[in-house]
Amino acid sequence: MKGDITISADLALTSGKVLTMNQSQPYAEAIAIKDDRIVQVGTNEEIDPWIGKNTKVISLKGKTVVSGFIDTHIHVVDFGRFLTWIDLRDVKSIEEIQSSLRKSAQKTPRGKWIIGHGWDQTRFTEKRFPNLFDLDLASPDNPVIFYHQCGQICVVNSKALELAGVTKQTSAPLDGAIDKNGETGELTGVLRDNATNLVWKMIPEPSEEELVETAGLACEKIVEAGVTSVHWMVLSSIEIQIIQRLRRENKLPLRVYVVIPVNLLDNVTGLGSRLGLEDNMVRIGGVEIFADGYLAARTAALLQPYSDDPAASGRLLCTQEKMNASAVKILKAGLQLVIHAMGDKAVDTALAAIEETSIEAPRKDLRNRIEQAAVLNERLLQRMKKQKVIVSVQPRVIASEFSVWSATDHLGPQRTRWLYPIKTLLKEGIRVIGGSDCPMEPLSPLSGIQAAVTRQFFPEERITIDDALRIYTVNAAYASFEENIKGSIEAGKLADITVLSRDPLTVPPNKIENIAVEMTIVGGKVVYPKLPPS
Repeated sequence: MKGDITISADLALTSGKVLTMNQSQPYAEAIAIKDDRIVQVGTNEEIDPWIGKNTKVISLKGKTVVSGFIDTHIHVVDFGRFLTWIDLRDVKSIEEIQSSLRKSAQKTPRGKWIIGHGWDQTRFTEKRFPNLFDLDLASPDNPVIFYHQCGQICVVNSKALELAGVTKQTSAPLDGAIDKNGETGELTGVLRDNATNLVWKMIPEPSEEELVETAGLACEKIVEAGVTSVHWMVLSSIEIQIIQRLRRENKLPLRVYVVIPVNLLDNVTGLGSRLGLEDNMVRIGGVEIFADGYLAARTAALLQPYSDDPAASGRLLCTQEKMNASAVKILKAGLQLVIHAMGDKAVDTALAAIEETSIEAPRKDLRNRIEQAAVLNERLLQRMKKQKVIVSVQPRVIASEFSVWSATDHLGPQRTRWLYPIKTLLKEGIRVIGGSDCPMEPLSPLSGIQAAVTRQFFPEERITIDDALRIYTVNAAYASFEENIKGSIEAGKLADITVLSRDPLTVPPNKIENIAVEMTIVGGKVVYPKLPPS
């Protein structure tokens, strides 16, 4: 081999512990990279012939290397906006909330909204919810909305209620609640579930410039977490423009597989090259249909009522006929069919659409996927297996369904046993992929891996660390039809690489999320940390 090498690598990573995710060569010590591709994986000695006078050599000193993490479900624009909010996750008292709010109000123009997130009254010394009076004392002139860590509850001040036109006579919307003082009937400022939208809808939409800036900030944070590719779940047409601008202005440090909602399909069908989104960096790949809502809001569609509310069983957001028609349109456009379905009734409907429409697709390798498939059963699993459906899960969401939403109380023990049965899915040969659902849940893939391997409820569904790594690498690459160019560390694949401070396979499972991301490389370029020009 030494005599055959006439060109040198641009970058060489040496003296590391490389977890390749390539079963024919599971471990290695060093990697050589030329342009945007891996050209050699092996020992230091095997990489040495690739090192020339212009090769940048980074000695990893025993640190662990993995294939760049792929987050298969993330809301990048929302995450960007989220980063501009006040972070209340570590606040220990209402007094601290007020202090943070005062500081923010001092540097915020009068009348401009102040938004925060992450408070949890169980951590407060006062052991109670904050209320509008607490917020009014700290910020009487700026409307304020602070979200609970679960995202389904918020507290607002008087200015926010005034702008939203919410009074004690206002009726709560369906599946929502407006809290009032039990003795006086006065508003407390606490809104729950769908009632939070009464105030949220009053917040002005940011400009395209603001969204480009915050989305760029989000992308920087994403690569800091070791993520080299995302499945960007688009919610509106402006997000496609934002992705185009980030790419055009060279502000996109990672790869993007775009998943659009079905209502935008007509906007993009046939526009691939004109959108400028068809390369290894950005590609519109999937189209999402929403079959139902969410468990926490009791809008996930169930075959039987919720255990603690016999009158509620959720609802389907579209008929079987409409879903089938949309599925045919998506498949004929040559795009991936992605169906959000949480409840077992919704999953049943999604599978019926897949079973009835797949024959309409021009290509046979469909890789249809069900997003956030939560409430399952043996019959549904067998249908998934037969149709080779990909199941997209977010392990931190699973933890929240049990610990924050109390899934066992709402679904009963029999159904809860089948809530996100990842190990059973993998055992049945069903391909599972992992994401974060950020900003609703933490971004870190390492946190997701830890949640999957240390699952507290129904621990028989814990998976191995190797399997957890695969749902964020090999499986995730397969889900976007890219397993031939990424997802593992082997010659010929894109040089998308994450360097970790420690080996996830050897640290205690409950310490995985504490592993630091030392370096993120996309296409052979170090995108984190940002290195000074050489």
